Amino acid sequence: MITLNNLTLSYNKQKRKVIHELDLTMKEGLIHGIVGLNGAGKTTLLNALFGLKKVDGGTIQRNKRALNKSEVAYLVTENYFYANITGREYLGLFKNPDFDTDAWNRLFLLPLDEVVDNYSTGMKKKLALMGILKQDKPLMILDEPFNGLDMETCRIMRMILLRLREKQKTIVVTSHIMETLTNLCDCIHYLEDGKIQYSKEKAAFADMERTVFASIEARHGELIDKLTQ
Repeated sequence: MITLNNLTLSYNKQKRKVIHELDLTMKEGLIHGIVGLNGAGKTTLLNALFGLKKVDGGTIQRNKRALNKSEVAYLVTENYFYANITGREYLGLFKNPDFDTDAWNRLFLLPLDEVVDNYSTGMKKKLALMGILKQDKPLMILDEPFNGLDMETCRIMRMILLRLREKQKTIVVTSHIMETLTNLCDCIHYLEDGKIQYSKEKAAFADMERTVFASIEARHGELIDKLTQ
Protein backbone atom coordinates (compact mmCIF):
# COMPACT_ATOMS: atom_id res chain seq x y z
CA MET A 1 0.00 0.00 0.00
CA ILE A 2 1.30 3.44 -0.93
CA THR A 3 -0.02 6.10 1.42
CA LEU A 4 0.23 9.87 1.18
CA ASN A 5 -0.87 11.46 4.41
CA ASN A 6 -1.47 15.18 5.01
CA LEU A 7 0.97 16.00 2.21
CA THR A 8 1.78 19.67 1.60
CA LEU A 9 4.04 20.93 -1.21
CA SER A 10 4.91 24.47 -2.21
CA TYR A 11 6.38 25.97 -5.35
CA ASN A 12 9.01 28.71 -5.85
CA LYS A 13 10.62 31.01 -3.28
CA GLN A 14 7.30 32.55 -2.31
CA LYS A 15 6.23 29.11 -1.02
CA ARG A 16 3.04 29.14 -3.07
CA LYS A 17 1.14 26.04 -1.99
CA VAL A 18 0.49 23.60 -4.82
CA ILE A 19 -0.55 20.57 -2.77
CA HIS A 20 -2.59 21.19 0.38
CA GLU A 21 -2.78 18.51 3.10
CA LEU A 22 -3.41 15.84 0.47
CA ASP A 23 -4.43 12.32 1.45
CA LEU A 24 -4.25 9.41 -0.98
CA THR A 25 -4.06 5.64 -0.66
CA MET A 26 -3.07 3.49 -3.64
CA LYS A 27 -3.29 -0.29 -3.58
CA GLU A 28 -0.25 -2.04 -5.01
CA GLY A 29 -0.38 -4.24 -8.08
CA LEU A 30 -2.74 -1.84 -9.88
CA ILE A 31 -2.54 0.93 -12.46
CA HIS A 32 -3.47 4.29 -10.95
CA GLY A 33 -4.23 7.41 -12.96
CA ILE A 34 -3.75 10.96 -11.69
CA VAL A 35 -5.89 13.42 -13.60
CA GLY A 36 -6.37 17.15 -13.25
CA LEU A 37 -6.42 20.38 -15.24
CA ASN A 38 -3.21 22.24 -16.12
CA GLY A 39 -1.64 23.67 -13.00
CA ALA A 40 -3.40 21.20 -10.69
CA GLY A 41 -0.04 19.97 -9.37
CA LYS A 42 0.24 16.54 -11.02
CA THR A 43 3.94 16.78 -11.87
CA THR A 44 4.77 18.35 -8.51
CA LEU A 45 3.05 15.44 -6.81
CA LEU A 46 4.97 12.88 -8.89
CA ASN A 47 8.25 14.68 -8.19
CA ALA A 48 7.52 14.32 -4.49
CA LEU A 49 6.76 10.61 -4.86
CA PHE A 50 10.17 10.09 -6.47
CA GLY A 51 11.97 12.33 -4.01
CA LEU A 52 12.86 15.12 -6.44
CA LYS A 53 10.61 17.56 -4.59
CA LYS A 54 11.03 18.22 -0.89
CA VAL A 55 7.76 18.10 1.02
CA ASP A 56 6.72 20.89 3.37
CA GLY A 57 4.72 18.53 5.51
CA GLY A 58 3.13 15.09 5.66
CA THR A 59 4.42 11.65 4.75
CA ILE A 60 4.83 9.36 1.74
CA GLN A 61 4.96 5.70 2.74
CA ARG A 62 5.02 2.25 1.18
CA ASN A 63 3.86 -0.53 3.46
CA LYS A 64 4.05 1.77 6.50
CA ARG A 65 7.64 2.90 5.91
CA ALA A 66 9.12 5.83 4.03
CA LEU A 67 9.05 5.27 0.27
CA ASN A 68 12.61 4.62 -0.90
CA LYS A 69 13.75 6.18 -4.18
CA SER A 70 15.48 2.90 -5.07
CA GLU A 71 12.05 1.25 -5.37
CA VAL A 72 10.84 3.71 -8.01
CA ALA A 73 11.39 4.20 -11.75
CA TYR A 74 10.29 7.66 -12.88
CA LEU A 75 9.56 8.77 -16.44
CA VAL A 76 9.51 12.57 -16.50
CA THR A 77 7.53 14.52 -19.09
CA GLU A 78 10.57 16.10 -20.73
CA ASN A 79 13.27 13.47 -21.16
CA TYR A 80 16.93 14.41 -20.76
CA PHE A 81 19.87 12.67 -22.44
CA TYR A 82 23.58 13.38 -22.32
CA ALA A 83 25.00 14.89 -25.52
CA ASN A 84 26.69 12.55 -28.00
CA ILE A 85 25.39 9.41 -26.31
CA THR A 86 23.94 6.55 -28.36
CA GLY A 87 20.68 4.86 -27.47
CA ARG A 88 22.55 1.69 -26.53
CA GLU A 89 24.95 3.63 -24.29
CA TYR A 90 22.00 5.31 -22.58
CA LEU A 91 20.37 1.97 -21.82
CA GLY A 92 23.73 0.72 -20.56
CA LEU A 93 23.44 3.20 -17.68
CA PHE A 94 20.81 0.92 -16.14
CA LYS A 95 22.08 -2.40 -14.79
CA ASN A 96 19.83 -5.39 -15.42
CA PRO A 97 21.52 -8.52 -16.87
CA ASP A 98 18.11 -10.09 -17.56
CA PHE A 99 16.99 -7.29 -19.88
CA ASP A 100 17.41 -8.30 -23.53
CA THR A 101 17.86 -4.92 -25.19
CA ASP A 102 17.69 -6.14 -28.77
CA ALA A 103 14.60 -8.29 -28.12
CA TRP A 104 12.77 -5.34 -26.55
CA ASN A 105 13.86 -3.14 -29.40
CA ARG A 106 11.95 -5.33 -31.83
CA LEU A 107 8.92 -3.57 -30.34
CA PHE A 108 10.34 -0.04 -30.43
CA LEU A 109 12.48 -0.17 -33.60
CA LEU A 110 15.07 2.37 -32.46
CA PRO A 111 18.48 2.95 -34.12
CA LEU A 112 20.25 2.17 -30.86
CA ASP A 113 23.76 2.64 -32.24
CA GLU A 114 23.01 6.18 -33.42
CA VAL A 115 23.48 9.31 -31.32
CA VAL A 116 20.32 10.26 -29.44
CA ASP A 117 20.72 13.92 -30.50
CA ASN A 118 19.49 12.83 -33.94
CA TYR A 119 16.38 11.08 -32.61
CA SER A 120 12.89 12.50 -33.17
CA THR A 121 10.72 13.43 -30.18
CA GLY A 122 8.85 10.12 -30.41
CA MET A 123 12.07 8.12 -30.63
CA LYS A 124 13.45 9.83 -27.53
CA LYS A 125 10.24 9.01 -25.65
CA LYS A 126 10.52 5.36 -26.68
CA LEU A 127 14.15 5.22 -25.55
CA ALA A 128 13.23 6.74 -22.18
CA LEU A 129 10.45 4.16 -21.80
CA MET A 130 12.90 1.35 -22.55
CA GLY A 131 15.12 2.73 -19.78
CA ILE A 132 12.20 2.63 -17.36
CA LEU A 133 11.36 -0.95 -18.34
CA LYS A 134 14.97 -2.03 -17.93
CA GLN A 135 15.07 -0.72 -14.34
CA ASP A 136 12.36 -3.23 -13.40
CA LYS A 137 11.32 -1.43 -10.20
CA PRO A 138 8.22 -2.38 -8.16
CA LEU A 139 6.76 1.13 -8.58
CA MET A 140 6.69 2.90 -11.96
CA ILE A 141 5.73 6.57 -12.18
CA LEU A 142 4.95 7.73 -15.71
CA ASP A 143 4.27 11.42 -16.35
CA GLU A 144 2.48 11.77 -19.70
CA PRO A 145 4.06 8.58 -21.12
CA PHE A 146 2.01 8.60 -24.34
CA ASN A 147 2.95 12.14 -25.43
CA GLY A 148 4.80 12.07 -28.75
CA LEU A 149 4.15 8.39 -29.45
CA ASP A 150 2.54 7.09 -32.61
CA MET A 151 -0.69 5.09 -32.43
CA GLU A 152 1.04 1.70 -32.68
CA THR A 153 3.55 2.43 -29.91
CA CYS A 154 0.77 3.76 -27.66
CA ARG A 155 -1.00 0.44 -28.05
CA ILE A 156 2.20 -1.50 -27.46
CA MET A 157 2.84 0.46 -24.26
CA ARG A 158 -0.69 -0.20 -23.05
CA MET A 159 -0.17 -3.94 -23.61
CA ILE A 160 3.16 -3.84 -21.75
CA LEU A 161 1.73 -1.95 -18.77
CA LEU A 162 -1.17 -4.36 -18.45
CA ARG A 163 1.27 -7.31 -18.47
CA LEU A 164 3.41 -5.61 -15.81
CA ARG A 165 0.32 -5.17 -13.66
CA GLU A 166 -0.21 -8.94 -13.88
CA LYS A 167 3.30 -9.25 -12.41
CA GLN A 168 2.13 -7.10 -9.48
CA LYS A 169 3.93 -3.93 -10.56
CA THR A 170 2.35 -0.74 -9.25
CA ILE A 171 2.03 1.91 -11.95
CA VAL A 172 1.08 5.58 -11.53
CA VAL A 173 0.24 7.41 -14.78
CA THR A 174 -0.75 10.94 -15.67
CA SER A 175 -2.31 12.04 -18.94
CA HIS A 176 -4.09 15.14 -20.19
CA ILE A 177 -6.28 12.86 -22.31
CA MET A 178 -8.98 11.33 -20.13
CA GLU A 179 -9.67 8.45 -22.53
CA THR A 180 -6.06 7.29 -22.21
CA LEU A 181 -6.56 6.76 -18.49
CA THR A 182 -10.04 5.27 -18.59
CA ASN A 183 -8.85 2.64 -21.09
CA LEU A 184 -5.86 1.66 -18.97
CA CYS A 185 -6.27 2.33 -15.28
CA ASP A 186 -7.85 0.35 -12.46
CA CYS A 187 -8.40 3.51 -10.42
CA ILE A 188 -8.31 7.22 -11.24
CA HIS A 189 -7.68 9.98 -8.70
CA TYR A 190 -8.88 13.50 -9.50
CA LEU A 191 -6.55 16.29 -8.35
CA GLU A 192 -7.99 19.79 -7.97
CA ASP A 193 -7.25 22.74 -5.69
CA GLY A 194 -4.25 20.92 -4.25
CA LYS A 195 -6.15 17.88 -3.05
CA ILE A 196 -7.44 14.57 -4.34
CA GLN A 197 -11.12 15.42 -4.60
CA TYR A 198 -12.19 11.84 -5.26
CA SER A 199 -10.97 8.44 -6.44
CA LYS A 200 -12.99 6.23 -8.77
CA GLU A 201 -12.68 2.59 -9.85
CA LYS A 202 -13.53 1.31 -13.34
CA ALA A 203 -17.25 0.97 -12.79
CA ALA A 204 -17.50 4.70 -12.06
CA PHE A 205 -15.19 6.00 -14.81
CA ALA A 206 -18.04 7.01 -17.12
CA ASP A 207 -19.76 9.04 -14.40
CA MET A 208 -16.46 10.70 -13.46
CA GLU A 209 -15.77 11.60 -17.08
CA ARG A 210 -19.20 13.21 -17.44
CA THR A 211 -18.69 15.17 -14.21
CA VAL A 212 -15.27 16.50 -15.25
CA PHE A 213 -16.38 17.47 -18.76
CA ALA A 214 -19.60 19.06 -17.50
CA SER A 215 -17.59 21.21 -15.08
CA ILE A 216 -15.29 22.37 -17.90
CA GLU A 217 -18.23 23.16 -20.18
CA ALA A 218 -20.06 25.07 -17.45
CA ARG A 219 -16.96 27.13 -16.73
CA HIS A 220 -16.31 28.14 -20.32
CA GLY A 221 -19.61 27.68 -22.15
CA GLU A 222 -20.89 31.24 -21.76
CA LEU A 223 -17.72 32.82 -23.17
CA ILE A 224 -17.57 30.34 -26.04
CA ASP A 225 -21.21 31.13 -26.91
CA LYS A 226 -20.38 34.86 -27.08
CA LEU A 227 -17.24 34.33 -29.14
CA THR A 228 -18.97 32.07 -31.68
CA GLN A 229 -22.13 34.12 -32.22
